[in-house]
Order: sequence, then structure tokens, then C-alpha cells
Amino acid sequence: MESVSVVLFLLLAVVVSGAVSRMLPWSVPTPLVQIVLGGAIGLSTSYSVSLDPELFLLLFLPPLLFLDGWRIPKDELFKDVSTVVELALGLVLTTVIGMGLFIHWMIPAMPLAVAFALAAVVSPTDPIAVSAIAARVPIPKRMMHILEGESLLNDASGLVCLRFAVAAALTGTFSAGDAALSFLWVAGAGLAVGVAVTVVVSRAKAWVTRGWGEDTGSQILVSLLIPFGSYMLAEHFHASGILAAVGAGVTMTFAEISREAMAVTRMRRNSVWDTIQFTLNGIIFVLLGEQLPGILYEARQTVAVTGHTQPGWLALYVVAIVLGLAALRFAWVWLSFKFTILRKRQTGSLPDTALRSPNWRLVAAMSFAGVRGAITLAGVLTLPLVLNDGSPFPARDLAIFLAAGVIIVSLILASIALPVLLKGLTMPGEPSKQAEEDAARVATAEAAIRAIERHQHRLAEERGDADRFAAAGGRVMDLYRERIEGLSEDERDAVRAQEKLFREFRLVGVKAERATLADLIRSRQVGSATIRKLTRELDLSEARLRG
Repeated sequence: MESVSVVLFLLLAVVVSGAVSRMLPWSVPTPLVQIVLGGAIGLSTSYSVSLDPELFLLLFLPPLLFLDGWRIPKDELFKDVSTVVELALGLVLTTVIGMGLFIHWMIPAMPLAVAFALAAVVSPTDPIAVSAIAARVPIPKRMMHILEGESLLNDASGLVCLRFAVAAALTGTFSAGDAALSFLWVAGAGLAVGVAVTVVVSRAKAWVTRGWGEDTGSQILVSLLIPFGSYMLAEHFHASGILAAVGAGVTMTFAEISREAMAVTRMRRNSVWDTIQFTLNGIIFVLLGEQLPGILYEARQTVAVTGHTQPGWLALYVVAIVLGLAALRFAWVWLSFKFTILRKRQTGSLPDTALRSPNWRLVAAMSFAGVRGAITLAGVLTLPLVLNDGSPFPARDLAIFLAAGVIIVSLILASIALPVLLKGLTMPGEPSKQAEEDAARVATAEAAIRAIERHQHRLAEERGDADRFAAAGGRVMDLYRERIEGLSEDERDAVRAQEKLFREFRLVGVKAERATLADLIRSRQVGSATIRKLTRELDLSEARLRG
């Protein structure tokens, strides 16, 4: 009963946090509100949450990373893939090594392997926290796409680095050669498992649907089970469950193109996943707040590990780590942008009149946007409680305190600096999507009209009464040319008969639009943003017509 009460308190705090963050007159990130509410729960109730690291990792990370991989715009990601890879892989490895050595130098009592583990968990960034911070000062789209792509990949790379660091702490040994070979297996097998699970499940769903129809609830439940199944199967083969979840999410995008679910299924599934994303992210920050009073209460015992007696040293360590992360990220982003400008200038894709050095405001904004959030907290809480010999894991409480402090301080700094830096900041111009969208609308409408005409003629040949079918088909085809006016009340009986045919013809048109849109997707003539928008419109039309 106590566990149920705790869960209900956490869910209530997540709900309240959204309302409170909107009510506040100044811009306060929702994660900070959730941390405060979590702290209130920890102080005002007798309930406490004892977090099992492995269970925490299994429950929270697979669905969040799966959804990130599923929803991230693939074409926008490929457009800036070099920048994303430099940030997500190069910067993460540099952060783990550089900050690991810095933390060990600053706190000699923390073993080097544990310092590397702490550096690994603070390396991933959280775009959801950034979005919450910049809600009142919108982030340029291209910048947000880069941050989303970076977050998707650095979540995986940072947590894989954490895995190796923890293994080194548990065994007391580390071999660079063995680690490189192990990394290839962990990463390659993890991605392969994620892709395989999604493909097999999608084909099985399609086979069942073709033979026995589709059940919306079952389809949604299957989508929820895919990330957990991928994660657990990958871990069974000693591969990366994290990368398996990411791979499964990315594959889900392409599996959906060829094996479509019903419109109502997609709409309800999107709503379910939106709720899960909001809930899990919120609960993670509320849990951080709930654990915070206990972490602060034990600050004196925690600081004793470092050889000091004053808890103020912990705050100093947190600030030093945050500044180190910011300086490292600023330098990396500046160099990355500088090399990108030089590379484009050499290939002739950038005119000589263009700027020769990155905009410092853009570099600073990208640096402050490296906010640490849910993945950092989830990662640090997965540190083992004991070593292989049964002794306590060294400096575990200290690592958790420092990671929690980095999350809070980075959120506060970003909430202050980002709105100032983003105000009036413009990214390099991008081609308009309107022409692409207009072309797709014309193609799908023309396909719908042709399909309705064929269906109209077929019905006239089979059933006769060509005028009646011509009227119904013409009415539907007029919708693709102009918005029609409703019929008067005295024609209600005729309308009912006509409406039945109207829905039939309209569904034929929607089906043809879907088929043409799928062809445009396969030939890569439209981008993911246009795909989502048009698919959503077709889903709404189909759901209304079938309702």
C-alpha cells in the first residue's frame, strides 16, 4: 500500500508541475518545478523511495530512448550528421576522459574508474529540459534538430562509456584493447538486436492484421513492449540494451511506412506515448527532488569521503564540474563550427563573403543548451550498491550528489542565459518546406480524384444508377478542389443516403492519398516534417469518416 501511495504522490507532483510552471510569471523550467515538488514530498511525507539501480534503468531508459529514436526527424538529422556525430561521439569521449581525469585530480579520494563513471553520466544532454527552458524564447529549428540528434546519440554513447567505467570499478582492471573489442560487440550487437526485434514484431503484427483484423489496444501495447523486449534481449547477449532501444526506435519509423496501422490506432498510440514521455521524464525529476533532502542530510558524511569536513566543498566541486563541462563544450562547439566553415569553404558550398568565424552567441547558446537532465540522473542512480567482493561501491553517494548538483546548476544557468542568448538569434537560412508540402498535396489530391473516378465508374457498371454515384463521387471530388457547403434541413433524408456514399468515396480518396504519400516517402521526395503533418491530417479524416 505504501508503494502505491508513493507512486500516486509522484504522479500528482508531475501533473501539478505542468500547471505551476505555466502559472509562474517568469520563465521557470518545468524540471526545476518538479525537483522542488519532489523535495516537498521528501520533506513532508513519511514515504521514501528506495531505488533499485537495475530496475530504475529498465523502467525509465528504454521507452524514453526508443521514443527519441522513433520521433527524431531523420532527414534533418542526416543534413547535419557531421556536426551531430562530432558532438555526440567526439565530445562525449573527450568529456569522459578529460572530465574524468579532472574530477580524479580534484577529488583524489574518488577512484579513477568512478571518476570516469561520473564523467560518463554527466556527458549526455537533455533537449526536453532545453525546450522547457526556451518555451518563451523559441529555439531556431535547425539548432533544435542538432540538439535532438546529439542527445539521441550521446545518451547511448555516454551510457555505454558508463558501462565500461563501472566494469573497471567492479573488476579493478581495464584494458584499452579489450574495451575496444567489447565496445564493437556491445554497440553492434545492441543495434542489431533492436533492429531485428522491431522488424520481426512489425511483420508479425502485419500478418495477424491481414488475417484477423486489427485491435487498437493490442497494437498500442505491442509498441510499448518493443523497447523493453529489445533492451532485455540485448542484455541477455551481453550487448547494449540502451543502443538496442535506440535502434528499435529508429527502425520503427521505417517499419511504419510499409506496414501501416489504422488511423485511429496511430492517433491513440501517439497520445499514449506523449503521456508516457511526459510522465517518465517528470517522475525522474520528481524522484531527484524526493531524494534531495536525504542527499543533503548526508552531506557531512558524503564530504568526509573527500577528506574535508565542511559540506561547502561539495558545492565548490559541483560548480567546478559545471564550469569544466561548459568550457569543454564551448571549445568543442567553436572548433566544430570553425572546421565546418573551413570544410564548406574548401568545397565551394560556402561563398567567400560568408563569415569566417562562428557567431559567438550561437556557440554560447549551443554550450548553455548542454543541460543535463533525466538521462544523467537515471545513469548515476544505476551505479552498483556493492563491489564484486560485497564491499560498498566507492564514493557512490558522492557521485550521486555531484551528478544531482550538476543537473540543478546547469538547469538554473541555462534558464538564465539561454533566453538572453536566443533572443534575436538566427540560424543560417533553410529552404522553405512550403513548396514540398504543396507538391505533396497536389499529388495526393490528384491521385484521390483519379481513384474516386475509377470507383465511381465501377459502381455504375455493377449497380446501375450512374447519376446517383456521379453525384456522390462529384461531391467528394469537390472537397479536393474547394470546401463545400452543407445541405439544407429539408433534404435530410436524401442527405443520409448521400452521406453513406460520400463516406465511401471519401475513404477511397484517403486510401489513394496514403498510397501516393507512401510512394513519395520511399522515393525521398518529401521530408519527415511534411510526412508527419500530412499523415496526421489523413488520420483525422479517416477517423472522422469511420466514426
